[in-house]
Amino acid sequence: MSLHPRIQEVTERIRQRSALLRRTYLDGIDAAHREGPQRARLSCGNLAHAFAACGPTDKGRLRADVTPNLGIINAYNDMLSAHQPFEHYPEIIRTLAREMGATAQVAGGVPAMCDGVTQGRPGMELSLFSRDVIAQATAISLSHDMFDAALYLGVCDKIVPGLLIGALAFGHLPAVFVPAGPMTPGIPNKEKAAVRERYAAGEATREELLEAEAASYHAAGTCTFYGTANSNQVLLEAMGLQLPGTSFVNPAQPLRDVLTRAAAERALRITALGDDYRPIGRLIDERAIVNAMVALMATGGSTNHTIHWIAVARSAGVILTWDDMDLIAQTVPLLARVYPNGEADVNRFAAAGGTQLVFRELLDAGLMHDLPTIVPGGMRAFCDEPRLQDGKLAYAPGVAQSADEDVVRPVSRAFEAQGGLRLLRGNLGRSLIKTSAVKPEYRYIEAPAVVVDDPRALNKLHAAGALPQDFVAVVRYQGPRANGMPELHSLAPLLGLLQNQGRRVALVTDGRLSGASGKIPAAIHLTPEAARGGPLARLREGDIIRLDAEAGTLEALVDAAEWASRDIAPNTSPAALDLGRNLFAVSRDVVTPADRGAMSISCGLPHHDGTWEYDAEYELGDAAHAAEAPQEAKDA
Repeated sequence: MSLHPRIQEVTERIRQRSALLRRTYLDGIDAAHREGPQRARLSCGNLAHAFAACGPTDKGRLRADVTPNLGIINAYNDMLSAHQPFEHYPEIIRTLAREMGATAQVAGGVPAMCDGVTQGRPGMELSLFSRDVIAQATAISLSHDMFDAALYLGVCDKIVPGLLIGALAFGHLPAVFVPAGPMTPGIPNKEKAAVRERYAAGEATREELLEAEAASYHAAGTCTFYGTANSNQVLLEAMGLQLPGTSFVNPAQPLRDVLTRAAAERALRITALGDDYRPIGRLIDERAIVNAMVALMATGGSTNHTIHWIAVARSAGVILTWDDMDLIAQTVPLLARVYPNGEADVNRFAAAGGTQLVFRELLDAGLMHDLPTIVPGGMRAFCDEPRLQDGKLAYAPGVAQSADEDVVRPVSRAFEAQGGLRLLRGNLGRSLIKTSAVKPEYRYIEAPAVVVDDPRALNKLHAAGALPQDFVAVVRYQGPRANGMPELHSLAPLLGLLQNQGRRVALVTDGRLSGASGKIPAAIHLTPEAARGGPLARLREGDIIRLDAEAGTLEALVDAAEWASRDIAPNTSPAALDLGRNLFAVSRDVVTPADRGAMSISCGLPHHDGTWEYDAEYELGDAAHAAEAPQEAKDA
């Protein structure tokens, strides 16, 4: 089927906007490729250092420089359940490489922190910046000029975007991403959320809460809700950077190790030393970026990717905006309901048809580009399901119909006509709301603001009985420049409890929410942030706020003259000086706004290119950016 005209339009708009930057990026890839395999240029001393610890067979192959050498970038640690399985992946990969007459080396490790552990703690202020540290660590790992392709072992929130940014900095190298799969189901997510809300109400003990959490997060593998980590996997498949159908195979299944071997084999077959060269910088273009956003909207994925994929796109010389995402969201229907957008976990999603069914529906409806990937067959190959046959990997067509339409549906019977996200505009700036997790009756609110600069203050106000019946919680000075933009998921149990009581509540913040957050209408990533002098800093206690997710508006109902006369309120939140936060002061000083990717690094491309700098109106919080939206989005 031909491509949907709106998807074609937004793709072409991105291509034209990115033309100069993309050309610069591709010229760099071509220059690196023309120089030939990097290892050939090493001096004898350089090369001897690089293979000194290898065994005789690997050493002989590396000396000869005639076979591929895979670099392994590993985000392993055994505190993250999702990353614990990676402990044994390097040996699986090395063994496969030797069987094929090639070599593989662990090029380096990258940090991998868990937002689930740091929620509500000072460590969350390092979380977003860890993405850029991971990108830099990836670049350091690949800087030795020893590798012909790379395998990236990572799953969770900031790790995959960081690895992607780093991989794209070495765009001439083929890249294959290798997941570890989700843990098996624990207690139902609805049951866990209920215990959290009971605890927030003082009706459950800490022991009860810990038991519920431990029953949910109980084994090796990714957390089973559809948050940022599992969204990462779907987006990687939508761009063709993982083997088809590898996202949601559990760690303990025999198929998991077979897929890891197959990933290593595929990486060896697409190097520049063979006849099927597929460098990541060529594969990831504006079409691949659009595919990722289409998959995000169709599945109701994590809002964190509205920040991360802007940074990822720019790393490939592609300029993606929130307006592009908004147009895609208004074009692509919602095909999946996975917690927090429903009650199912990702295991049930996979069993009902998973990514294979979703991708086939999107391709058949002309909503997704069929493009080159790391495997032959383009995106159509990602409609097939991996299986074991006589101990070997085989692919079979994915299911033709959903096995559970409470979880996955075809385009013809979508859950909603629009995807899971909306861009909000108004006199408070620009922000995003995850509509897929919010019931339609809660998508509009007009209520007084309760303004705090420290999220913990909201719980104290509740304990003191000082919160209005209906209100909009405004948590400001939580943006990238203020404190690194921590997630505010710790507020979800309290706000969910109040909404369950029949009260109308919402959240407005320049901070982030966890990819697991839902249920409450939340205008997040508000830009310009308060720390940049954005309108949020002019809000006062009791101001009436109108949030209309269907219309795409967020406004403070304050007289324009009074609004203009107000001073910027000072930041009263605690200073970020302990537990490593002082080490990231420079990152806070230079970080770009959320709708520019919240980047503290340049991605190896010039910032001063006429497409990345912010105009004066933007920095002052002028609503002029609403004019950038395409007419279709305004009329929708």
